[in-house]
Amino acid sequence: MPSQKSSEARRVPQRQRGRERVASLLEAASACFVEKGFEATTMTEVAARAGASIGSLYQFFPTKEVLAQALIEQYVEAVYAELRKLAEQSVPWSTEQLAERLCGFLVAFRKRQPAFVALESASIPAVDSMAIRRRVRSELQALLARRAPHRSEDEMHAAAVVVQQMMKAAIAIHAEPGMPGRQAALIQLQHAMQLYLHGVFGE
Repeated sequence: MPSQKSSEARRVPQRQRGRERVASLLEAASACFVEKGFEATTMTEVAARAGASIGSLYQFFPTKEVLAQALIEQYVEAVYAELRKLAEQSVPWSTEQLAERLCGFLVAFRKRQPAFVALESASIPAVDSMAIRRRVRSELQALLARRAPHRSEDEMHAAAVVVQQMMKAAIAIHAEPGMPGRQAALIQLQHAMQLYLHGVFGE
């Protein structure tokens, strides 16, 4: 989660016009980070891409780190919202369907948001990666607990940890360049998720 200090450093627009300008600046920053990476991107490039003055950019985002932090906040809030939506949608699904969606969830999100991938590996002050992981784990725990009301809170927390690690394994398999048998490995990971969830749910 962001620190209070860095959050206060960013001006939050109150009017619609200002919110639209901020959205345009964030979109431009996202494109620049994808193309050049966090370190190589300059604030001048972001402003030019957005068709805004550099003064306008600094008015809302005093530093490149604050700009990147705002994007990361936007992305992680989207992850939380999508996990909650997945929890609602998954009620009638089979365990096999749930395992398939969970295995591909983070992979699909990263494909839709390439700037998130670019920023994930950058060292950005005030971004608490551990807090983000714990929040994702909490959302997963709530999702899994719907199907296993007989399990204790500690058991479901442990299950969320395991599922989260399997989701991260899917990312690693997808990200490794030139991996032979990639699809076969993903199918086996999905099968492992199915077997594990059957055990958790007592099926």
